[in-house]
Amino acid sequence: MRHAIGIEYDGSGFLGWQRHHGGPTVQAAVETALGFVADAPVEVTCAGRTDARVHAACQVAHFDAPVERAPRAWLLGANSRLPDAVRLLWCQTVEAGFHARYAARARSYRYRILNRAIAPALLRQHLAWERLPLDADAMHAAAQALVGEHDFSAFRTAQCQAKHPMRNLHAIAVQREGGEVVVSVTANAFLHHMVRNIVGSLLVVGRGQQAPGWVGALLEGRDRTVAGPTAPAEGLTFLGPRYPAEWALPPGVSL
Repeated sequence: MRHAIGIEYDGSGFLGWQRHHGGPTVQAAVETALGFVADAPVEVTCAGRTDARVHAACQVAHFDAPVERAPRAWLLGANSRLPDAVRLLWCQTVEAGFHARYAARARSYRYRILNRAIAPALLRQHLAWERLPLDADAMHAAAQALVGEHDFSAFRTAQCQAKHPMRNLHAIAVQREGGEVVVSVTANAFLHHMVRNIVGSLLVVGRGQQAPGWVGALLEGRDRTVAGPTAPAEGLTFLGPRYPAEWALPPGVSL
């Protein structure tokens, strides 16, 4: 029986989502906890892998249960075995055809930048920091050139394993919220480091080092080497994927 789960995690202490043998990962923690409930190995597949120190408000994953358990038993049992930085938010039975990655139609991220002269003491693992004043309006204007379906090679890391660089960016907004500048972005999918690379170039505009039109020129030029640097991982949170209503998932992850 296939189940879908929503997962919240603080990525500060993890080497990303994907399981590997080099250190702690979110996937390994979730699989270990579910395996305890099942008393058998459990493998989970997520909607979108996150990097080291990147957080998630509602990652979605699915697993095929090796034993029969009620969704509540999976939820409570797994949470009793998970580290404090990871929690299952919900668990529900889904049709066998559901796939957390391939069924998703959109994914959203938020990037938070503390914009002040002094680096943060509080929430420093959840914020990037920029000491120079940022023009959020200029950043927002620059970002609008990215909306639509494009070749995002200029914002793709060299290690990206995607088959092609085409992505459809549905919306991107930059706004100031008190002492923070917040970048919100939604697309059908993202390339490796795509959001952090976009933010890195928007920061160049925000500091006044380039005009807003520079970001559109980067997109057209498709050359990663002339774009801005990759922004730090700490400011990034995966808000979650969105699925067609036919899967009857919770409202927060449904279109």
